Amino acid sequence: MKWSELSKEGDRYRILFTQKKTKGVQYLPISEQAYLICGEPGDPDRLVFEGLQKPSWINKPMKKWIEDAGIKKHITFHCFRHSFATNQLAEGTDIYTISKMLGHTSVRTTQIYTKVVDPMKEHAADAIKLELQSDLI
Repeated sequence: MKWSELSKEGDRYRILFTQKKTKGVQYLPISEQAYLICGEPGDPDRLVFEGLQKPSWINKPMKKWIEDAGIKKHITFHCFRHSFATNQLAEGTDIYTISKMLGHTSVRTTQIYTKVVDPMKEHAADAIKLELQSDLI
């Protein structure tokens, strides 16, 4: 990501990017905290995180972190994307917003994450309570 792809619009921050699969230009809002982690803005043509290796470099330390945590399940970097989506759902973010944040062109693709949030469905089932007379139940 280059500094030219990171911007502030009013009091909000965003990343402008081109989807690899669809070639569509998108923007992704980010928090102020995420923006501040990027550091002091630099030359627009420079990388925000200079010196990082190829994207696949994360796999080696990630494998060690997972082992150190005692996790036996096979976890890939894509699992973090899945966790992001399910955590957003669990916190009440609507599926259409999550779909856009993940860059899905169809909300149907995003629906695979909804099966993980059964506790939310259970909570929703109890959300509406009617005042019933005891002789009706």
